[in-house]
Amino acid sequence: MEHPNLSYINQLSGDDKVFKNKLIGVVKLEFPQEKAIYVKNISLNNYKEAAENVHKLKHKISILGLEKSYAVADDYENNLLEQNTSGKLEFESILQTITDYLTTI
Repeated sequence: MEHPNLSYINQLSGDDKVFKNKLIGVVKLEFPQEKAIYVKNISLNNYKEAAENVHKLKHKISILGLEKSYAVADDYENNLLEQNTSGKLEFESILQTITDYLTTI
């Protein structure tokens, strides 16, 4: 399994530490909120809304350098639009990996 990293954030921010910390702060603020909304919608079988949540979460996945995980999320989003939860466990494992990582930065 790949691991989250700050490579893309470092690339975006260059030598601007204030901007880098601002980007990290946005991810640390928004990710738990977006994850909680996804968890609520998937528990209620609101698949269309859950797919929209996955779509938003894909941006965080990408920002954290998780290219393979992004592809998993993309497939899962498409499955949810078809009322199919295939890929749920793998996607939620990615969310947990990100949650754990965000506590370390």
